[in-house]
Amino acid sequence: CFGFPLSIFFIVINEFCERFSYYGMKAVLTLYFTRFLHWEENFATAIYHTFVALCYLTPILGAIIADSWLGKFKTILYLSIVYAIGQAVLSVGSISELTGGSATNIAPNIALSMIGLILIAFGTGGIKPCVSAFGGDQFEEDQERQRGTFFSLFYLSINAGSLLSTLITPTLRGKECGIHTKQECYPLAFGVPAILMAIALVVFIIGSKMYKKVKPQGNIMLEVSKCVGFAIKNRFRHRSKEFPKREHWLDWASDKYDKRLIAQTKMVLRVLFLYIPLPMFWAVFDQQGSRWTLQATAMNGDFGFQIQPDQMQIVNPILIVVMVPVVDSLLYPLIKKCKLNFTPLRKMTVGMFLGSLAFVAAALVQVQIDKTSPVFPAARQAQIKLINVGEIPATVQFQPQLGSVHVLPQKETGYMTFEASELQSLHITAADLNKTEPLDLLEGERYTLAFKWDTTNISSSLIWDNITSKPENGRSLVRFINNLPFTVNVTMGDTDFGELDPLSVTNYSVVPKPDRSYTINVSMPQTACTVVSKKFGYGSAYTISLDFCIENELRITYFEDIAPNTVHMAWQIPQYFLLTCAEVLFSVTGLEFSYSQAPSNMKSVLQAGWLLTVAVGNIIVLIVAGASTIDKQWAEYVLFAALLLLVCVIFAIMASFYTYIDPNEIEAQFSKEEKEEKKDQDDNGKEAEVDSRM
Repeated sequence: CFGFPLSIFFIVINEFCERFSYYGMKAVLTLYFTRFLHWEENFATAIYHTFVALCYLTPILGAIIADSWLGKFKTILYLSIVYAIGQAVLSVGSISELTGGSATNIAPNIALSMIGLILIAFGTGGIKPCVSAFGGDQFEEDQERQRGTFFSLFYLSINAGSLLSTLITPTLRGKECGIHTKQECYPLAFGVPAILMAIALVVFIIGSKMYKKVKPQGNIMLEVSKCVGFAIKNRFRHRSKEFPKREHWLDWASDKYDKRLIAQTKMVLRVLFLYIPLPMFWAVFDQQGSRWTLQATAMNGDFGFQIQPDQMQIVNPILIVVMVPVVDSLLYPLIKKCKLNFTPLRKMTVGMFLGSLAFVAAALVQVQIDKTSPVFPAARQAQIKLINVGEIPATVQFQPQLGSVHVLPQKETGYMTFEASELQSLHITAADLNKTEPLDLLEGERYTLAFKWDTTNISSSLIWDNITSKPENGRSLVRFINNLPFTVNVTMGDTDFGELDPLSVTNYSVVPKPDRSYTINVSMPQTACTVVSKKFGYGSAYTISLDFCIENELRITYFEDIAPNTVHMAWQIPQYFLLTCAEVLFSVTGLEFSYSQAPSNMKSVLQAGWLLTVAVGNIIVLIVAGASTIDKQWAEYVLFAALLLLVCVIFAIMASFYTYIDPNEIEAQFSKEEKEEKKDQDDNGKEAEVDSRM
């Protein structure tokens, strides 16, 4: 078909569906941990990076199974089944009705989720080194051009799957579903990737009769490992001075292995040595899906349409699609014209530096977020806010002799912090009336005192706010205070707040869609009044005073208890841009450099080493997230930026000592020597035969 084996179209479609499945699931994973399983952010980050690390450790196992035992086709088939089961188990594990809608008994959800993630890690990791190589096997030796086009289509399918899934699954997650309680729809967000993985499996099976299946020929990684192990063991056996030294420690393997394998292993180890600092880059890079997504939850995603926090990850694949051709066709040729020797290792060094700058940018954004974040009371402290819902100003004194504040009509003071044991009462003075409100405040809590003056007395109500952090899930909270002289019934949208006595306050209730307006309805003994609310914004908390009802129109006053997220998500774009530039310079160049410096039969060893650096990088993050005592997120970003900058300097020094080689020339030299040796052996054999006849 168009000069291509028909089988490769099944492989490309399979890869698109599999990548959609993986990236779609991964995009919403961090928020699933924090919002559905209610895990603390550091723990959620640690588990997320444990999962990613496992996804990059298992490819080594998959490559060994494929090359030494089952072959690529059966390895992809069997592990895809494991993969699809894992996606299905994760989707089932995210159903809240498993425990009857209980938010406290989520042990079954956690167990199923972890089983699902382990199966997914083994599935996606196991097939990762096999699929592209299996596609390459479908071509004949004279189809080099078609093979190159296939790999372009293959990587296009990866980016397309990543791009679409990162856009779609967070949107599905943002929908509400459930039988007992309506909440974010994780079963749908995980279910669609599970369906795509099932489709990927079916498509792969349909093409099974068309595939060219190469039998397993042994795994070179095992050979290299055995060669290195034998050299170390042999060197240790002959460590005394009576044995002559050898030029290189690997030469101790020459007692068992041929010169070509030893020389090839030396070439590979020279590159693997340069890999030692690389995990730090991946420790930074893979935090897009964890720390940066959590950062986005505290930001304003209003772009004229609402962007979900986990959808910001889409910036990376979009920029990759745009920047790779721009860098290859414009930037590199321009640098070459300027006669700058921009070697692959220098590109990687610049990439690491840009990765460090990306986290500096993330730290600056975090500082701005922290400035708008509410300050809650520390140990031994309490906070109190005053709301004057009356029509004349009042003065409130904090007893004993802790100062005073003037509060205008229909105004609030904001939260004021006191030592809980010191503040004993409030003395309210309005016009010619006064009142003392005794206090018994609990440490670490927030309170609101609502009061109003009328002609005969000052009415007041002390309210325990029962809120010690920004609202979870980025949503908003709202409550009502009845400033009318009679009992009313309050509803907002589909939420019924119940009956409300004069100057009493409802509990906070979640606003389902903070970017929407809702109809507030107040039912009174003889009439009803309505008003359309404002858009509350994400991460806010409001107290709404019900003031007047004139001709069925309700007059209300908003008191802001917690400000909505005001730092716009667009401020994350610079850090994504810097990190994507870093990825183009580091990741693309790194693979290209590795392949150019290794023998043709050793490329799988370097691929395994490269994937191992990704795994180790994620392990670094989970260690930092688990052991860090840094309580400021911006400081953690600066820490990672500083560590990557330090590693960048170390890598630059290591790279300056590296000498580029041409493995093809070395292999050609070995081939020439082997031919000459064979010729000499043949000549010697003929001479011996002639001698024996004589």
